[in-house]
Amino acid sequence: MLKKELILRNPLSPLGFEKEDILSEGGFGAVMAHAGVGKTALLVQLALNGMLRSRNVLHVSLQDPVNKVTLWYRELFQHLADRHEATQVESLWDSLLPHRFIMTFGVDGFSVPKLEERMNDLTEQGIFTPAMAIVDGFHCDGSMRSALADLKKLAVAKGMHVWFTVHTHRQEKPGEGGLRPSFLPVADLFDVVVELQPVHADIHIKLLKGTASASSGDVLLDPSTMLVKDRS
Repeated sequence: MLKKELILRNPLSPLGFEKEDILSEGGFGAVMAHAGVGKTALLVQLALNGMLRSRNVLHVSLQDPVNKVTLWYRELFQHLADRHEATQVESLWDSLLPHRFIMTFGVDGFSVPKLEERMNDLTEQGIFTPAMAIVDGFHCDGSMRSALADLKKLAVAKGMHVWFTVHTHRQEKPGEGGLRPSFLPVADLFDVVVELQPVHADIHIKLLKGTASASSGDVLLDPSTMLVKDRS
């Protein structure tokens, strides 16, 4: 019952998306924001939703160690399930862990061939085959277009979709479609782009690119729990 209830809380569904995965195989999605606004927290919620549906999620971090990434998952899951009985929550948490694999790289040590090699090591040994990947800390700008194109080919070959965090700078003003000029050279590679926009004490989630039905209202990220909520 707990698992079924949490599955219904896809964090981006309030934006009007009807499909659970939102992205198709080989698809790219981006969550962009300034530093410290909640990009990783939102992607972890997307990952948890996939894990609750028994989808394997590969979390690739180019900035945080494994223990910090693990803490993100544990704390956000605890917030999601905080109204339920502790024993039930722990049992569900233990059942989710086999559906997640955390892989870390130094920013300078990351490349698509290295990622592919490590993924092949996992799949060929029957250890882990992802249906979804999170890439946290990759520079999604024009200088990385070739690497992003290679990563998209890898995603298609592996039958998975990929979500990225995209760091934006406060001094860089929005350009075409609300996208940052530094992101525009690679924007065509992405199917869905959302931006986290702090407004006073709230963090608004705005859809910049992607097809969704009419939203029921503004979508907010709760700064205290970092969970997605609807504003009534």
